[in-house]
Amino acid sequence: MDMIHEASHVARHEAARASAATQSGGEFLTFRLGAEEYGIDILKVQEIRSYEAPTRIANAPAFIKGVVNLRGVIVPIVDLRLKLGCDSNDYNSFTVVIVLNVRGRVVGAVVDSVSDVLELSRDSIKPAPEMASAVDTSFITGISSVNDRMLILMDIEELMASAEMGLIDSTH
Repeated sequence: MDMIHEASHVARHEAARASAATQSGGEFLTFRLGAEEYGIDILKVQEIRSYEAPTRIANAPAFIKGVVNLRGVIVPIVDLRLKLGCDSNDYNSFTVVIVLNVRGRVVGAVVDSVSDVLELSRDSIKPAPEMASAVDTSFITGISSVNDRMLILMDIEELMASAEMGLIDSTH
C-alpha cells in the first residue's frame, strides 16, 4: 500500500514539474529567505505588510507563528523560514508579511525581505531537479536564473495546502 501511495505521489509531482516547464511564464514576486531567493505567482499576492508580532495559538506547529487581525479578517501567519527548514534569523526592519489569497483563504507568509516583481518567459524557467524522496520538492515549480541570481519558483498554493499546514482545504 505504501509503495502504491509513493508511486502515485511521485507521478503527481512529475506531472506538476512537466506542466511547470511548459507554463507560459508570468510575473513573480521575489523574496529572500536567508541567502536563497524565491518567487511566487504575483496573482496570489494580496498585499505586503511590515511584520508585527502575531497572537500565538496554543499547540500550533512552530512555523505557524499565530494570527493577526487584518481589517476584521483573522489571518494565520506562517514563517516560511521555519516551514522550509531555513536557518532562523531575528525579525528586523526588512522582515515582511506577504498576505496571500490561496484557494479563497487569506494567509500571511513571513519572509526576510521582498526583492522585486519579475516577468519570466516560459523559456527562462527550467524544471526543478529531481530529488527522489530525500527532499520534498512538491511545491517547487521551477528554477530560473536572473542576472546571475538563482530563483526558486514555488507553488504557494501547494505549500500552503499541505496536510501538515492544515490551513487550506486541499479538496478545492
